[in-house]
Amino acid sequence: MKKILSLLLLSIILISCSKKATQTDLIPIHDNFTLESQYVNETRVINVWMPEEFKTKDTALPVIYMPDGGIKEDFPHIANTISKLIKNKTIPPIILVGVENTKRARDLTGPSEIKEDAQYCPLTDGAKNFRNFFTEELFPEINKRYRTTKEKGIIGESLAGLFVMETFLLKPETFDFYIAVDPSLWWNNHYLEKNTKKYLKALPKTPTKLWFAGSSAQDISVHTNKIAETMKTQAPETLIWHYSEESDEKHNTIFRATKEKALTWALNKN
Repeated sequence: MKKILSLLLLSIILISCSKKATQTDLIPIHDNFTLESQYVNETRVINVWMPEEFKTKDTALPVIYMPDGGIKEDFPHIANTISKLIKNKTIPPIILVGVENTKRARDLTGPSEIKEDAQYCPLTDGAKNFRNFFTEELFPEINKRYRTTKEKGIIGESLAGLFVMETFLLKPETFDFYIAVDPSLWWNNHYLEKNTKKYLKALPKTPTKLWFAGSSAQDISVHTNKIAETMKTQAPETLIWHYSEESDEKHNTIFRATKEKALTWALNKN
């Protein structure tokens, strides 16, 4: 049994550290540009999808960012979903910005003290540099190129979900709302989960929203469930949060199964 569980964990980790689109999605019309980054020391490809309201009306819109935002990653199906939800008036109009991955395992993980983690992802704090890329380089560039409001959020799954949760706990002022689907909280001996209570005490008093979900993957759901339990007693009044336990979904199915309800919850008043 122990060997079987180890193989299951290995499968989850390999999927997390080398994410690729698993099915073909219609690529929506979108903008595309490159941005030279001093923080990650490379040129990054940025994809931007805008709703019709942005093209036909002189209004500013909020922005939702995607770490897994390449055309061969999650950008197409999330853009198509947002487009459908806007047309159905399920969510208000919003701009989607996707960052195409280069070294995903490096960018989406914080430091780890667990030597065994090195066989899957680097132990260095690449997430810190990647977060600085967002705040210091990408945010200003998007605000310069497009009509944006101050409201912004982030959505990610697996390792990108880990990045979302880490940003929420360590740098909660970065975004106004967070969506983390099946976050890889096993990283660094589930450090984030073990320290959630401490981080919640340090949350700013500005309103923030968090939606997160866990699948049937035991090495993820055990930690998402524990964070949800901590939230019940420790979350401040300024934090609006929702946990979706998706025990019928697998790690590779949960994102598509929950994206609509996650976006609907995050982008509407609760």
